[in-house]
Amino acid sequence: MIIFREAEADDFVDVMRLYRQLQPKDPVLGDGSDVATFARILEAPGLHLFVLEADGAVVATAYLNVIPNLTRSASPYGVIENVVVEESLRGTGLGRRVMAGALQAAWDAGCYKVMLMTGSRNPATHAFYRACGFSPDAKTAYLARP
Repeated sequence: MIIFREAEADDFVDVMRLYRQLQPKDPVLGDGSDVATFARILEAPGLHLFVLEADGAVVATAYLNVIPNLTRSASPYGVIENVVVEESLRGTGLGRRVMAGALQAAWDAGCYKVMLMTGSRNPATHAFYRACGFSPDAKTAYLARP
């Protein structure tokens, strides 16, 4: 059985396991700031951390931010980040399922668009996002870092 749902406090370890697959060089935080941030995300309106559960195990995640907006008839827009499927299960359709759920949540929240960016140069990653309904030609993304 596969279940798409919002993450809960008990999902912290599983979400972090998936995030380590996405960003293996990220440091493991020992000061509790990661746990505190996870709790803030779960409590904040407009922030939606989703998980996909297969047979009781968390196997995928996606993070949707619904952002209030004054243009487009005051319709919000969404940003999806940190899409991860368990490495051993990639290519099985779970990514499409978690993305479909995240997109539906954005549409249900009244978003007029959803954006995402990827740093991946892997053509399969780009093909995946196109298959999920994203266009690489609609906007140009720029990134600034401190």
